[in-house]
Amino acid sequence: MLGRLSRALDAADADRQLPNAFKDDLIVLVPRLRRYALSLTFDGNEADDLVQFTLLRAWEHRDRFQHGTNLAAWLFTILRNTFINGRRKRSREVPDPEGLHAASLSEPARQDDTLRLRELQAAIGRLEPVHREALMLVAVDGLPYEAAALVIGCPAGTVKSRVSRARDRLIQEIGASA
Repeated sequence: MLGRLSRALDAADADRQLPNAFKDDLIVLVPRLRRYALSLTFDGNEADDLVQFTLLRAWEHRDRFQHGTNLAAWLFTILRNTFINGRRKRSREVPDPEGLHAASLSEPARQDDTLRLRELQAAIGRLEPVHREALMLVAVDGLPYEAAALVIGCPAGTVKSRVSRARDRLIQEIGASA
């Protein structure tokens, strides 16, 4: 990490973006920052991440640092605030190591349902008009066969036959494509 930091600082120094004192002091303070991060986190990986984030924040806001003030205090403040903010954020998170909570929040993809619905609508559109009418009255509108028969003007047995044929036809068409 120190090597990458040194190279980044050298590149910035070549562009005259920062004074040498800032670069040198920043590199010297990295071990102290890591020790402080370890004292807060008790985890080497988390401490390294915290130091890296601190250095990144310091680099991003280097123009806010007032030369002649205490760089160590500024960096330690960034590190401490980052640590506290991270802990606050984690305190609001729901522990879910096995992903059960996340799975309950997710919703399955709907594009398959949309495609199947379009397929069904197209198949219904290809039915004979008398079969489609009987199917829509009984299956969609929920009318009993006798009421559908009164609407259509035919016997209830004819409505039953038409609905049955319409269902068989849909099963053939949709079943063949599924």
